[in-house]
Amino acid sequence: MEKKITKPGSLTYKGRPLVRSGNTIYYGDMGDKYVAMLQILSEADFDGETLPTKVSVQIWSTDEELRPRDRVVKKTEKNNLFDAMNIASIWLERQLGEKKA
Repeated sequence: MEKKITKPGSLTYKGRPLVRSGNTIYYGDMGDKYVAMLQILSEADFDGETLPTKVSVQIWSTDEELRPRDRVVKKTEKNNLFDAMNIASIWLERQLGEKKA
C-alpha cells in the first residue's frame, strides 16, 4: 500500500490534494502511483480578475525510475480551469483505479 503524504488541512478537490506553484497546479497525492499536473499557459482579464484561458493537463507516473518524458501517461489542453480540473479528476481516478484491481 502506498504511503499518503498529504498534510491535514490541505486544499482539496474531490477528495484529492491541490498544490499550486506559480502557474502549475499539482492534483493528487505524491504517495499514489499517478498525479495530475496542470499548467496555465495563457490568461485573460475578465471583470477585473485574471482567468486561465488555456490549460495543459498531464497525468504523470510518480515512479522515480522512469525518465521524465516517459512519466507522462496522458495529456491534453483545455480552454478553462474548470474543464481542465474535470478531465484531470476523471483521468486520475481511472489511472488509480486500473492499478488497484
